Amino acid sequence: MFRILVLAVGLFASAAQAAGPQTMATVDRASWPQQLDSPAAFDTASRAEILMFAKALLASESTDEAALKQQLGVKQVNLESLQAVRQRFWARLLQNYQLAQLSCSQATAFCPAVTDLATLRQQASLLVIAPAFAAWVQSSAAFHRSYLNEQLRLAALFPQISSEIALFSDLEHNGDELADRQFLLTFDDGPSASHGNSDRLLATLAEQQLTGLFYVLGSSVQARLQKTSVAALQTLYAGQCVGLHGWQHKSHSQWSEWQYSVSRSNALVRQSLPGSYVAWFRPPYGQRLPDSAGFFRQQGLQVGLWNIDSQDWSNKVSADAAGQRVLTLMLLWRRGVILFHDIHSKAPVAVPWLVQATQGSGLSWQDCHEYR
Repeated sequence: MFRILVLAVGLFASAAQAAGPQTMATVDRASWPQQLDSPAAFDTASRAEILMFAKALLASESTDEAALKQQLGVKQVNLESLQAVRQRFWARLLQNYQLAQLSCSQATAFCPAVTDLATLRQQASLLVIAPAFAAWVQSSAAFHRSYLNEQLRLAALFPQISSEIALFSDLEHNGDELADRQFLLTFDDGPSASHGNSDRLLATLAEQQLTGLFYVLGSSVQARLQKTSVAALQTLYAGQCVGLHGWQHKSHSQWSEWQYSVSRSNALVRQSLPGSYVAWFRPPYGQRLPDSAGFFRQQGLQVGLWNIDSQDWSNKVSADAAGQRVLTLMLLWRRGVILFHDIHSKAPVAVPWLVQATQGSGLSWQDCHEYR
């Protein structure tokens, strides 16, 4: 019996990581023929990405359950969860397209009139691409098919394996609540060892005059404090926001000590970084229990998820690819919480590139201190 229990726990632990995609969607934005140097240019690119994703979403609706299991690499599909996510995506796509079409004129591209969801679905199915965008359309279509598979995989496994794909309570936030063209930078898994990637990224943010919300691991904060002083750590994060990522990077939907992980890291960060501490917790892998809201409310914590994932942790995604992926998703969702990891080397490269690529586009970077 004990061996069976151990095996079951092991299988479930393995399943916890199954929510991650088998392949990551990347795209070469060099094929887009226009600069994003004005709000109208941002809108044109946004409409294009919305229509391409809508086309992929529409096509996915005709895939039967058996084919979907094979396509997503899962053994079971929660059809109710899948349908709920599809409906939410359609609602957001319609809202985003209607915002983006406000700058339409007779001469601008990707401007079919959309008044309701039925019209959006029709326009996506009938989408005609002008020759000027021929190089872009192929890479964009491939990106959105792959990205949609990432999202449908999360939906198919939810809530048996929880993730950022859906919310459990009003304490949870994923960036959908932000204003149009507003984006928050967030960074997980730090701090690195002294003079490592976290230090490099924080220096980069200071140079760019940006703030970010850093979800730190209690064990990593403790390790850093053993090598340096509290004052040095406070100087490192000065002007930034520091939330919690638990004591260890383990799924907080399975770990029997998950509550202690949260409360222990909360106490350490509040004590060590009182000027930067913010009452936000991000569950590793986005995994948390469906009924955990009561505990977080008791702790005075909000739960910070995300809707734009850079996938910068993967060896298959370069700094350049992470930046281009994020920019494409910014155009698609038009608002959101962006996930990077400050212990890796890619964010210090990707973030300045994003700032430069969107200069003059009319978007704003949310001050982490004002995120509620």
